[in-house]
Amino acid sequence: MDLGIRGRKGIVNGGSAGLGLGSARALAREGVDLFITARGEERLNRVCDELAAETGSTVRPVVADHSTKEGRAKILYACPNPDILVATCSPPTWTGDFQAVEPEHWESGLATTLISPVEMMRAIIPGMIERKWGRIVMIGTGASKFPVEARILSGAPRAALVNYVVAVAKKVAKHGVILNNMLPGMYHTATIHDNFTKQAEERGISYDDVVQEFVDNWHIPANKFGQIDDFGAVCAMLCSEFANYTVGQSWVMDGGIGNTTF
Repeated sequence: MDLGIRGRKGIVNGGSAGLGLGSARALAREGVDLFITARGEERLNRVCDELAAETGSTVRPVVADHSTKEGRAKILYACPNPDILVATCSPPTWTGDFQAVEPEHWESGLATTLISPVEMMRAIIPGMIERKWGRIVMIGTGASKFPVEARILSGAPRAALVNYVVAVAKKVAKHGVILNNMLPGMYHTATIHDNFTKQAEERGISYDDVVQEFVDNWHIPANKFGQIDDFGAVCAMLCSEFANYTVGQSWVMDGGIGNTTF
């Protein structure tokens, strides 16, 4: 299916691994001219080369920390007028006890998960309005809708981000600028692989065993973790020509763990 975005310019912040990578790959397969950002230069360059070779699209790396003003300026210098913005980041630390969360943890988390995407949107939405076309997808977390103590550093700031995105989406949709959120659950990302592999080695079991224990403990109806390319395909659809009437929605993709009637 042709999503109608071939030749569009897109930024994927945090696109060198995980859900950002899955989204970037899907967009590259649709012919989007991509600028992928990340802090780690070696992995970012490798990923961009691989995506360009696989898809034939132009994929440019931008080594930058989008949680900083300087990093955002570097990204927007490389691509000042994007048609598409997809934003994610390395997830904040899991917290075992809400009392252990100090102010500096909040400051760091807010800079990455709330202030950064808000400032990116403020910078690029005026151009999208002028051109009468734009797509923004914010990748958050299911914990922003279904709070759990272990994800409080991630869920709380991203709940604020979801609120912001929906409010702005209602303002700009009439100009052809479409904003949505994606709220993932557990996926086979690089971070999950590293964390769960470490647990497996410490306990003398396999990565798959640790995953299945988590699935069982959290009662995930799909009975598995998600794949990043499945996530990316939905992200690409929300960035497509066919998303014109999908305004300010928060798509939960968590294998059914957080199902509600509405």
